[in-house]
Order: sequence, then structure tokens, then C-alpha cells
Amino acid sequence: MSTPRTIENDSSDTLGFHKFSERSLWTHPVVFVAAFTLLGLSFAMQEWLHVHHSGYNVGPGIVFGSWGAQYFLWGVISWALWRLFRPFIQQASTAQILTIVFPVSLATCFIEEMIWVIPFPNIPLDRAPMPYMERVVFNFQGDLVESMAIFWCAFFFFRGLGYYQRFREKETVAARLEAQLANAQIAALRMQLNPHFLFNTMNSISSLMRSDIEAADSMLEQMSSLLRMTLERRDVQLIPLHDEIEFIETYLAMQDRRYAGRVIRTLSVDPELHDALVPAMLLQPIVENAYVHGLSKLDRGGELAIQVFRQGQHVRTLITNSGMGFLNGSSGGHGVGLSNVKNRLRLHYGDDGSFLINEVDPTHVQVSVAFPFQLSRSNLEGVTRFGV
Repeated sequence: MSTPRTIENDSSDTLGFHKFSERSLWTHPVVFVAAFTLLGLSFAMQEWLHVHHSGYNVGPGIVFGSWGAQYFLWGVISWALWRLFRPFIQQASTAQILTIVFPVSLATCFIEEMIWVIPFPNIPLDRAPMPYMERVVFNFQGDLVESMAIFWCAFFFFRGLGYYQRFREKETVAARLEAQLANAQIAALRMQLNPHFLFNTMNSISSLMRSDIEAADSMLEQMSSLLRMTLERRDVQLIPLHDEIEFIETYLAMQDRRYAGRVIRTLSVDPELHDALVPAMLLQPIVENAYVHGLSKLDRGGELAIQVFRQGQHVRTLITNSGMGFLNGSSGGHGVGLSNVKNRLRLHYGDDGSFLINEVDPTHVQVSVAFPFQLSRSNLEGVTRFGV
């Protein structure tokens, strides 16, 4: 999967389109003229071999020189016309092609012959020397079909290139608009998740105020730490796994205060995944649901196991809890937190991400989350899978 990127603004799109048009390889003057010249030299090789085998005494210099010069001139002329009249070439109607471009093609062929005959005064070789204009007219008539073919091939090449560039521009616009929509959707989900988390945490603290003020005070401090982490992340969507683990450990410490002695928890993280990128607040909503709809139903002996490991080219997270779980609990696996995680996985990874809930046995439920393995780099912020 290619590395995604956040869209900054629309003006960069237009700038990118102009750069694409300007820097197209085949419209670079050196490349274009060199390609034309090489084409002419290939024709020269064919003619020289034919002349050589036919027994004519014609040196390779005159053959390669004349052909090379002719196609070099056509390369320069064609590129100059493209450079000067590109919008017209790309947008000309059929009527304009017939009434404007066709006469221009004849004039261009004649001008090309006027230039070409200057360094080759002895061509044609089978005729006595002729005055300059007579040679121009003679060669113009003899080369008209070939010259017109060259002109119109170049014309339709540039016209086709324009269609291709516009097609690529439309594709880029569509991709960037899709990326902007995805970023907006993810931002909305994050805005939904933070108040949801804060509301549930405040309810937990409120329930402790009547029974254990010290625990409630400690939870307030831990909640402040969580809010600080959330604010520091701003709108970053993918964060290193170690940051997410730091967040979830603080959250688990809060729950330890509330469910003191009732839950045995384990957290296992593959050290190889220390810098792997994960969606921000991926684990907290799942763990919260494990407590609310599973562990909170137990008076003692609750179990919570969190495992994060690499499986091939994916990162897999397993969260297993005892109790009624998601399937038998009131949320049915469709609470705000879980729906939020599912939607963000879809927006980030499309079909490459997965979210599954399984009942391991009548007293244990397991949530499995998988997404592509991607290492953290300093320039990755606020990313989605739809970037250019």
C-alpha cells in the first residue's frame, strides 16, 4: 500500500497540474527533437542500405546528413508550434482544423523546405544545379506527402497528449476531493469519540465520589493526563504504537482504581511494533466496551487480555475479556465506540483493515483488529489511504 498524504489546499492541485503539463517527458525540447532526429536517421539507414545494395555510388554523409537535418528541422518546428500554440492545438474544433490548421500545415512544409535546401545545394543529385527557389519548389513537390504526414502526426500527438493530461488532471481532482472527504469524515469521528470518552469517564468518577474520594481524585488526575495527550495529538490520525500504548496504560490505570481487585489484566506488545503506525484512540473504545458490557457484570475474577503482534504484513490486535461481552451485552457490538473504530478503519485502510467480534466461549468475547503494517516516519501526519 502506498504511503497516504493529507491534502493541504486546492491551490496546490492547480499548480501540480501545470507542473505535470510542463514537465511531460515527451514535450521536453531536447527529448522531442532528439527523438525526431533519431527517427530520421533510422530512415536514412534504410535508404543508404537500399542505395548501397543497388550499386549507386552515394556516400553515407549525404544520406544521413539530409535525412537527419530534415527530421531535426521538423522536430524544432513541431515543438515550437506546440510551445507557442498549445491551447489552440488542444482545443481546435474540426472547422478550425480544416480552415486554419490545414493551410498552416502547407505553409509550414514550404518553410521547412526553404530552410532545408540551404545546406544541401547539390540535392537532387540526379539533376543539374538549380536556382534556390527552383530547388525549394522541386523538393517541396517531391516531399509534400511525407512532410504533411510528419506535420499531422506531430499535431495529433500533441492533441492526444493534451487529452491525456486533462484526463490525468480530472483523476487527480477526483482523488484529492475523495481524500478531503475522507479527512473530514475522520475528523468528525474523532470529534464524536472524544466527548463520548469524556462523558463515560466523568460518570465513572462521579460513581466513585460517594464511595472512594481518594480514588476519584486519582482518576481525575489520570483523566487530565489523557486529555493532555489527546490535545497534544491535535488532528493527527495515525500515531506510533508506543504513543497509543501509553494512552491505554493510563486509561487502564484509571479502571484499576474503579474495579480494584475485580479484574486481572495483561498487556502484551511485540517490541518490533514500537514505531508502527496505528489509528489514534484505537484501543480505548474497545477496552471501554469490554469493561462496560462485560467486566462490569462480574463481582470478581474478571479477565482482560490485550495482545498486539505482527502477522505477516499486518498488525493484529486481540482484546479478550470475560463476562457477558459484546454479544450478550446491551450494546450488541454496535456501540458508539465500536462503530467509530470500524468506520475509521474503513476510511484509513478500506478492505485492508478488519474488525471482528467472536465469542470464544460462553464467558469470553474477543475483538480482533487488523490493519497493514506501516512504520512511523516524522513526515506522516493526519493520513488517510486516499492520498497522492
